[in-house]
Amino acid sequence: MPRARTSYTSNRHTAASAQGSGCLSGFFIPPLAVLLVGFLLAFFVKGLSTPVQAESLPVVAATAQGRVAAISSTSLSPIFTPEIHYWADSITRWAAASNLDPNLAAVVMQIESCGDPRATSRAGAMGLFQVMPYHFKAGESPYAPDTNALRGLGYLKRSLDAAGGNARLALAGYNGGIGVISRGEWTWAAETARYVKYGYPIYEDASRGVTTSASLNEWYGRYGAGLCRQAAQRLGIP
Repeated sequence: MPRARTSYTSNRHTAASAQGSGCLSGFFIPPLAVLLVGFLLAFFVKGLSTPVQAESLPVVAATAQGRVAAISSTSLSPIFTPEIHYWADSITRWAAASNLDPNLAAVVMQIESCGDPRATSRAGAMGLFQVMPYHFKAGESPYAPDTNALRGLGYLKRSLDAAGGNARLALAGYNGGIGVISRGEWTWAAETARYVKYGYPIYEDASRGVTTSASLNEWYGRYGAGLCRQAAQRLGIP
């Protein structure tokens, strides 16, 4: 979490509409035909007016512009490492409590700790979401997963809100502090720029439903292998 951070992406979504027109005319229609046509028209209009059930509506996911209009998933993408999937049920629960997409929460955990609940940083960040000490209340255990998630994802949600729903900016804010959201990207610290460079494409891949992510693989090869190896040992994952 920051050494002060929070953010998210704003994405744009469009609605499509379809219109149709038609005409039925004739110089002479027998009474029986009139009744039949009237019945068919009434049935057709009733069908059009029947409300669409919620489960038939498509789920809204992140667009290329980065804005998220709704939680795009209730389960984790398969692209994340086994250490993150170890926490899958908890991530889904924590994300729902913070009104966040669980895949966005998973991206943050992936980069921050790779699922190691005892992870620490040189800056003093702690736990699964690498939360700085000043985000905890007196008496709270920073390494307790539920507490760490409450504070970390609470900050992520604040960052996302400050970014107007923009996941990309939300990730920048989580790493560099909410204040970076309103600043030009050329002012971001190198760490924040790198965080967004990998984090946002990983989130896009997770949102698209792909089974592998080149961005996650590159992050793992350059920065994450040791972190994930440590997490696997801690969690007892072969």
